[in-house]
Amino acid sequence: MKLLRLALPVYVELLTAVVAVGLIDLLWVSPLGGPAVATVTIATAAENLALGVVLAVSTGTTVAVGRRDGREPLGPVVRTAWLLGGAVSLAVAVPGVLLREPLARLFTEDPGTARLTAGFFLVSLGGLPVFYAQTLTDGIFKGLGDTATPMRTALLCNALVIALDPLFVYGLGMGVQGAAAATVAARAAALGVALTLLSRRLSRHAASGRPTRARRPDDAETVRGVRTGGTGDAGEIVRTGLPMSGDFLARSLVGMLMVELIGGFGVTPLAAYGTGTKIMLAGVMAFYALRQAAMIQTARSGRAGPALPLGLAAGGVVAAVLNAVAVPAAGLFTSDAAVAAGTVDFLRWMTLHLVPFGALIAAGGTLQASGRGGRVLAATLAGFAVQLGLAHALGAALGVTGVWPAMAAGTTLAAVLVVARLPAGKPVAALPNLDS
Repeated sequence: MKLLRLALPVYVELLTAVVAVGLIDLLWVSPLGGPAVATVTIATAAENLALGVVLAVSTGTTVAVGRRDGREPLGPVVRTAWLLGGAVSLAVAVPGVLLREPLARLFTEDPGTARLTAGFFLVSLGGLPVFYAQTLTDGIFKGLGDTATPMRTALLCNALVIALDPLFVYGLGMGVQGAAAATVAARAAALGVALTLLSRRLSRHAASGRPTRARRPDDAETVRGVRTGGTGDAGEIVRTGLPMSGDFLARSLVGMLMVELIGGFGVTPLAAYGTGTKIMLAGVMAFYALRQAAMIQTARSGRAGPALPLGLAAGGVVAAVLNAVAVPAAGLFTSDAAVAAGTVDFLRWMTLHLVPFGALIAAGGTLQASGRGGRVLAATLAGFAVQLGLAHALGAALGVTGVWPAMAAGTTLAAVLVVARLPAGKPVAALPNLDS
């Protein structure tokens, strides 16, 4: 099935690019002590927030390239994407480097950790344009229907980080700052490979000189930006990508609010929540892989395929697996019996959350690619409002256990609102722009 063929490399890429780099850095700096570990943890969280900003450009570019590939020249939209990516890189990296010390103090009150974090930010935020360029390059490849190349470059980057971390951290005596330098260097090398491959691909595309795919009846509207308000390539990219960026940033913010809420019940419930979410992460990445696959296929063909049923099935499979491995998995992450028991309880409750979450994320890719990402973001925000409200109310009445069904209730509402917007049997791109 085409959706699964697109989604599998994305899943591997997400695990390696989003999860593994931070874990590799943590592994190598852990002998340096608690402040070093805290520094990498803080830097990883900050980088995730920075990633949410560039998603507005990278995902919008994926959709715009997918709509044009084989029908229209790609040069103009690719050039526009690079200009937008460069502007966003400077807008985030320059203030981040200049304000690295107060930024570090926002994350920690410990002077030693704040000093280490500021030094880490000097390198990691200074190298942010490399990270953004790689993200945008991956977005262009995905618009061309190629999810395997981003996966390979992500694996290459991880291999380089594994090799360079000990050299920079210990061999060159850079300490925790060496982990940041190694990551930037690895990403720069992987980016060089990716840009070489992309240049060849685009050159072949330009040399072909003619469309390779039949035009859909609605191509003229889609390509010229009628769906995005007639503002041209830049407007199409930004308007398509902003809801995805907003969704990512909203989830990050709500995640922080949930940590604060659960922390009010004590250290043990908070540790159980943190452990449970780490265990759950590998499964959740499958939902995001399906979303990207649905987005790519919708942009390229106008039809997403069975994104919704695959999302529901993935949610069911992940929930079943987590139930089966909950006890041994919790034991791998903690030796504290109370934390382990809380983690198992959390994972059991997450069965109610994961099935609608799989549907919400996978189906959202269809609407994202068809210019209806604003509807997905609105549904997500409505679900978060219900989740946070119920979490406070049920938490006050039932303790921390009341927070878990609140998560499921908010996700279910968001999923229902998104599924209600899905087209029934029509080419998605042929429908009117509901966000206008």
